[in-house]
Amino acid sequence: MGAFETEKTAKDAAALETQSSPEEYNQPSPLRKIISVSSIAAGVQFGWALQLSLLTPYVQLLGIPHKWSSLIWLCGPVSGMIVQPIVGFHSDRCTSRFGRRRPFIAAGAAMVAVAVFLIGYAADIGYKMGDKLEETPRVRAIGIFALGFWILDVANNTLQGPCRAFLADLAAGDAKRTRVANAFFSFFMAVGNVLGYAAGSFTDLHKMFPFAMTNACDLYCANLKSCFFLSITLLLIVTVTSLWYVKDKQWSPPPVNEGDETKSVPFFGEIFGAFRVMERPMWMLLIVTALNWIAWFPFLLFDTDWMGREVYGGNSEGDDRLKSIYNKGVQSGALGLMFNSIVLGFMSLGVEWIGKKVGGAKRLWGIVNFILAIGLAMTVLVTKLAADYRKVAGPYAGPSPGIRAGALSLFAVLGIPLAITFSIPFALASIFSSSSGAGQGLSLGVLNLAIVIPQMIVSLGGGPFDALFGGGNLPAFIVGAIAAAVSGVLAITVLPSPPPDAPVLKSGAMGFH
Repeated sequence: MGAFETEKTAKDAAALETQSSPEEYNQPSPLRKIISVSSIAAGVQFGWALQLSLLTPYVQLLGIPHKWSSLIWLCGPVSGMIVQPIVGFHSDRCTSRFGRRRPFIAAGAAMVAVAVFLIGYAADIGYKMGDKLEETPRVRAIGIFALGFWILDVANNTLQGPCRAFLADLAAGDAKRTRVANAFFSFFMAVGNVLGYAAGSFTDLHKMFPFAMTNACDLYCANLKSCFFLSITLLLIVTVTSLWYVKDKQWSPPPVNEGDETKSVPFFGEIFGAFRVMERPMWMLLIVTALNWIAWFPFLLFDTDWMGREVYGGNSEGDDRLKSIYNKGVQSGALGLMFNSIVLGFMSLGVEWIGKKVGGAKRLWGIVNFILAIGLAMTVLVTKLAADYRKVAGPYAGPSPGIRAGALSLFAVLGIPLAITFSIPFALASIFSSSSGAGQGLSLGVLNLAIVIPQMIVSLGGGPFDALFGGGNLPAFIVGAIAAAVSGVLAITVLPSPPPDAPVLKSGAMGFH
């Protein structure tokens, strides 16, 4: 509790927030510099989009059973829970001559390059190490892939935290400039999503890189490899440009007067201390947020696999025709995610206006959670219609144009609740923290736990749970629909209303960790 009871700690925290102003140290930076740093989000989110749309099918092609493929995704929530707080904690105290944030951003970009190489060439490296192409699982390729995947998630988390902190430094405490900075960060996240999902939806992208297809790396693998080449190129361009153009002031620790007793409280000590002083509104927000992410994560994890398996009727472990159909479904799912991101971008611009029209932030959140519940439940109908169509047209027919359009429309509609999920919970955490001893930064750190812990639960239990009901993705989607409905009810009935003069949206969105 020392983190919340000593005036000295509060002064030190204030010093940390004011020591890294830009060139005019006490003035907000020009908008062009904020836009430059915000553009890094496009490169980061390009990689996240590729992960969400293409990697689950890829690990199944390497031979990991469907019911266990979700375990690969444990790295996202684990690194989000551990890496970001640690990196943020140390970047606040970094005394490098290059500044507090830039060394971590540069290190994260370099780690992404290494990770992308390992993921893209996992099949080739595994083949060189002794994997046989006709046998699955390809154990060595899976090991290389898993290593690269975990490095990629750690690298992305290493990038995101310091980028957000750098934007706060550039705003120099100006509230309006802070909102503008976060709005641009969210905009570039949407840009990265659109680029990533668009790249994932092209089946001939490998023709840009003829060397991508090898004996060990088939058409789908070559397309994935090509997508990651484009991703790392974009990330390196925006990162190098931003770090060269925008300077980061070297930070020096505040002087300690002789005789002053200081007690260093580790970050995780502050997290646990925040739980002890947290009031009821924040607890209710954590519960609703956790249920909301239990609803979201099964779909975000298996959406493209659902398109390839249930909607198109393909099978990543079947014969060549079934594999081809499955790949077409995955590509169509990536297109659906691009539509989802477009709706997400436009919806994000109108969150505050819509919130005022429907009666406040918590009511808007409740309403869109019901939209999420209906959308997840509709996957059952789309799956049944697709299965019935194949009974008439044949097992290799794929979906009819109408069924495909319905599935893609479902992706697009779910961009509406996703925009709210990326904004209102963080706004409410900031508002509720004003009456808590924890403060905004710490409250947002605690809120992040309510996001990553449900992700870990779904990653560990999603595959085995689906297997209990015969495999496929629908059981987890149905559980998600129920969780979304419950979170909607709680958001409207139990979650306290913020003060009437508080804004509905305080800009700030995040990627799937």
